[in-house]
Amino acid sequence: MGKIYDDFKNEAESSGYFVNPDVEFVEFLLENIKTNMERYGYGSCPCRLSSGIKEEDLDLICPCDYRDMDLNDYGACYCALYVNKDIAEGKQELKSIPDRRVDELNKEDNKSKDLAIEDLKYPIYRCKVCGYLCARDNPPEICPICKVERDKFERFL
Repeated sequence: MGKIYDDFKNEAESSGYFVNPDVEFVEFLLENIKTNMERYGYGSCPCRLSSGIKEEDLDLICPCDYRDMDLNDYGACYCALYVNKDIAEGKQELKSIPDRRVDELNKEDNKSKDLAIEDLKYPIYRCKVCGYLCARDNPPEICPICKVERDKFERFL
């Protein structure tokens, strides 16, 4: 395997994530993230059109804001750089993933800054070991901070 792939995979796995096992594909994506870094000054997702204005693209900087939701719902992020354990081990087939950013940008309620707890789109989970918080349908398989498994998470909000 290539050094770029190995380094990225080791970094991802140390945070509890899995990387697409297609080395050539991943290296292609990483090169495109690097190109976006040189072009815009930030590493935006290579599979989406960036505006070139960092404030408008904060949700697209890899890893994008949609990664965990996509992993939870589809087993991979939109560009398939990150995948779940089953896909990484060849036990599940990688499938096409819809771009949830389009839906997010079209929602009028995203413009409101005064949200109440009952307005949260996703429940908040807390790692009982280190306190890490995440907003998603289910807690991660492995805590990206302290590396404990999913059963050490509790619903916080």
